[in-house]
Amino acid sequence: MEWKRCRWADPASELYTAYHDQEWGRPEHDDRKLFEMLILEGFQAGLSWLTILKKREAFRWAFDGFDPATIAGYGPEKLEALMADAGIVRNRRKIQASVQNAKAFLNIQKEFGSFDRYIWGFTDGQVILNTDDEVRASSELSDRVSADLKRRGMNFVGTVIIYSFLQAVGVVNDHETGCWRYPRQDRT
Repeated sequence: MEWKRCRWADPASELYTAYHDQEWGRPEHDDRKLFEMLILEGFQAGLSWLTILKKREAFRWAFDGFDPATIAGYGPEKLEALMADAGIVRNRRKIQASVQNAKAFLNIQKEFGSFDRYIWGFTDGQVILNTDDEVRASSELSDRVSADLKRRGMNFVGTVIIYSFLQAVGVVNDHETGCWRYPRQDRT
């Protein structure tokens, strides 16, 4: 039986369909995973998400498992090593933003107790479920989160990037209404 998926989940790509089926839109509460997705969404700017998915394991290795404390301490030698790593997207501004964002992430954790508490606080812990199939690039929520993250010193966190992040980590559920992953009350 072939399950109907969101239009963007290209059935010809096992990587895309696995990401769609197992991760995208599921509420995430683990701080390290939230940090990983925030960084990867920033690297995706101007590229396809499939490009990032294909390089995801290389990113994990190059960025020390997305440990924000480790990344916050990266110095010039590590930045140059990342620039030389053909396995990742070698964009100096995005790499530098990852270090800056790790520092801001740690400050948010310190202030709120966790990044999870911070990010889910924007919706009082509730998933925003869109009930239409409108394709959105941003929202009032992503505008607010983006502005707050920028105020806290983060880069590559514009409203479009943040909307994609919110979708990826399940704060916003944008599965199409015909998709098998769209939540229905009649399912058990």
